[in-house]
Amino acid sequence: MCDNGLIGEGKPTVSSLFSVAGKKVLITGGSRGIGAMLAHGFVSHGARVYVAARNEAACEATAAQLRHDGFAVALSADLSTPEGVRALATQYAEHEDTLDVLVNNAGTTWGEPFDTYPADGFMKVLNVNVTAPFLLTQALAPALRRAATKADPARVIMIGSIDGIRLPDFDSFAYSASKAALHQLTRHVAKTLAPDHVTVNALAPGYFPSQMTAFMFNDQAALAARIPLKRTGEADDLAGGCNPACFTGRQLHHRGCDSG
Repeated sequence: MCDNGLIGEGKPTVSSLFSVAGKKVLITGGSRGIGAMLAHGFVSHGARVYVAARNEAACEATAAQLRHDGFAVALSADLSTPEGVRALATQYAEHEDTLDVLVNNAGTTWGEPFDTYPADGFMKVLNVNVTAPFLLTQALAPALRRAATKADPARVIMIGSIDGIRLPDFDSFAYSASKAALHQLTRHVAKTLAPDHVTVNALAPGYFPSQMTAFMFNDQAALAARIPLKRTGEADDLAGGCNPACFTGRQLHHRGCDSG
């Protein structure tokens, strides 16, 4: 059942719902980990992909690999400040006037015991994981609206985490709080942008290989043993979830790839 009013006149076809060919996609944190996995999925299916990351060299290296399969451009961005967010929106506007898909994937974490957890570490995580996705969506909303139609909405995808839903295994207090906040922000922004035919949804991945989770994968067999499907997440597990064709304000849980 569709939640965004696509039933009736202008009803899209199945092929149009699931095709990303020619779509303009911006992925933050796109140089590695989940962001790079998603970028490969979009590029390999014909999308025009812009990957943004703080490390300019790593971002360009990822874009160069992606260009073997299609269109990819690297954008340098530090999303830890509002100025950095605005700079990314400006860079994107120099290339494109419209935006079909925004993937707010960039994130950070801070692990430390409760009694010594620092305020500056807590705020750093909230700024990158919650404030930046909000400000970037706000800054790019005009481009999303220009791309959106009733039959073919523009899409915002927030990369949350299963740790924003369940009790975490590690002392990552700011990270879990930020992801829970991002899930609620997803619902609130979805309600706001729905009249403009822009859907907003969240993915809540479990264990996927990335720089942030590298320490967990030191014993991947033991990690997989804790998971219902007895395996950790892979690129294809995420790619399909990034085309929530006819709903908005939802969380998609990769339950087979987490231990909850």
